[in-house]
This record gives sequence, C-alpha cells and structure tokens, in this order.
Amino acid sequence: MAASRLWPSLVRRRPIVVLLTSLFAAICAPGPAGAGDVSGAGATFPYPVYAEWTRAYKAQTGVNVLYQAIGSSRGIARVVARTVDFGASDMPLDPQSLTQDRLLQWPMVMGGVVPIVNLPGIEPGQLKLDGKVLAGMYLDAITKWNDPAIAALNPGLALPGLAITTVHRADGSGTNFIFTHYLSGIDARFRSEIGENTAVQFPGGVGADGNVGVAALTRRTAGAIGYVEYAYALQNRMTYVLLRNRAGAFVAPTNASFQAAAANADWSRSAGFQVLLTDQPGRESWPITGATFILVPRRPANPVIARQALDFFDWAYRNGGKLAERLAYVPMPAKVIDLVERAWHREITGPDGKPVWAGS
Repeated sequence: MAASRLWPSLVRRRPIVVLLTSLFAAICAPGPAGAGDVSGAGATFPYPVYAEWTRAYKAQTGVNVLYQAIGSSRGIARVVARTVDFGASDMPLDPQSLTQDRLLQWPMVMGGVVPIVNLPGIEPGQLKLDGKVLAGMYLDAITKWNDPAIAALNPGLALPGLAITTVHRADGSGTNFIFTHYLSGIDARFRSEIGENTAVQFPGGVGADGNVGVAALTRRTAGAIGYVEYAYALQNRMTYVLLRNRAGAFVAPTNASFQAAAANADWSRSAGFQVLLTDQPGRESWPITGATFILVPRRPANPVIARQALDFFDWAYRNGGKLAERLAYVPMPAKVIDLVERAWHREITGPDGKPVWAGS
C-alpha cells in the first residue's frame, strides 16, 4: 500500500493559540521556497531542534533549509507528491510503502513524548501516573483528578476534585502515533477501542493541532492533561508528570531517561531503520520515547538540491548534537550515522545512476 494511502484522512484544522511565535514566523511559515532553497515539511515533534539547526546552518553556509511543521501525515503526503525535497515523520513507514513510493527513510534524532497537566498546586514532577491510568483517562473511564486509581499512585499528594479534560492531537501526527502505540501496548481495552495510528478517534476530550496547539490548550484549561514532545514542555514551562516504566520505577523525562530507552535499539537489523522505542526495559528508561525520521526520494528530480539537503543533514549529525541536547533531544549514535550515510551514497542516485551524495 502506498504511503499516501496509509495515512488517515485529516480532520478540519481548528484555531489554536500559537506559542513560540518568533520561531514559527521564521521557520514554520516561511513563504514559498526560492530556486536554491531546500524545502521540507512534516512532524512537529522535532520542530524546535530543526528550527535551531536550520538557523545555525544558514548562518554558517548561507543555505536556506525551510521546514514547515505541519504534522507527520501532511509531511508524508507532500514528499510522496514530490512537492517538498524531504518529509519528516515520527511514525516510520514500513518497507513496502518505502519501496512503492521510492523513498529512503532514516532516523534523525530521538526524544520523548511527555504528559503535561494543568492542576492548581501541582508542580512539575510531583504527579505520578502509569500507563493504565493514562489509558483510562483517554478512554474517558477515569474522569476526576481525585479518582482512587490516581490517588493510589500519589499518596500524600492533595489532588483536586476537578474534572479531567483530555487534550489530544486533532491533526495526523507522529506524536499521536508514539503516544497511542505506547498505550496500546499497555492496555488491551485502549488497543481494541482506540488503537495506534497517526490519527485516532478518542471518545472524549478536546483536540488541537500540533504540539504547540496541545501545549496552548492544556495551559489555558484547568484540569487538563495533554501530551507533547518534551522540548515544548520545557520551553513553555509546562507541568510534566512522572511515569512508571516497565521496571516499575517512576522516572522523569530527561535526556538521560531518553538515552536509556534508546540504549539497546538495534538499528542495523531494521529495514528502513524502522525502530520503535516505547516501553523499553531498564529502571532509567522513559517509557514514551521515539525517534523522528526523514524521508527523501531515492531518485530526486533535482540532484543538486537533494545533495544540498543531504549536506544539511550531515552537518546536523556532525555539528548539531549540542544544540539537540540543549533542547532535550538525544542525538543519534555515531554507528547509526555511519549506517545512514552509507545508505545515502548507495541508494540516492541521479538520472545518470550516480550517487547524489559522495560524502562530506
């Protein structure tokens, strides 16, 4: 099945309160790309680090890399249609889809999806949840913050009697996929009634577009719980929760807990680098960890622009690690970078059959 048919139909966009306004003005809505610009579109999960990388790269090289954070589904649709030079998705495509749509896929950076709450008197890291309780909230089965299931995880914490308002992604989203993949693995009812995908039908709650929209709606709704990429929680000073992982430990979302979840991933044995990092073993592992992926045509229409895009991704791999870590993302290991760049050289070719990218 072609990737363009794998994605659910998109819901009507809703108005959102936009945070990070200056970043979105600079990158997310840059206007039409110029003839020499590299254009990309897709996931909002990695947007903060992609924004910083593109700024730094332009300052150093003068090359514009214009990235629109419009959600994984829309990014996939655009790269399949060849209206952008690369797409970005947090849900890796399967090998059959990659072959049919003539795309190469690789992981660019790793991070965590984090539940955030808006509860009076509750500070970041005070509230403890587990996957079962989180699934119950999104199933509309746990509806009050002082529910016994939540209280049992938080002895001594004064929980308000507020109604729970679940906030979810309304757009087709890789963040949605990571979150629902995790909950589907934890709770059988969630798996059967909601399932895992880039867009799903939740029985209640309210929707917002993008990580920014979920963060904004959660911030202004008393009693709300949402889920965003960790950089958005940090930048907006959101109240994040501790989650109980597979080992039974309550862990905070940090670079170290994301790295712990990714430590044993075997990228070399996965076709299309298709690795999922949710609910990994280990006492330090954050349970909702995921990689975000880049997709490019194997036979680009403009090899010069394709080479410029790969030069940018090579620069980001080699020089962007510190920027990524400052924004609470986890850079890819050197051995994975080597595997990826060998795939570029081997599989991305011009009309003459020669490699588009010969190395940095």
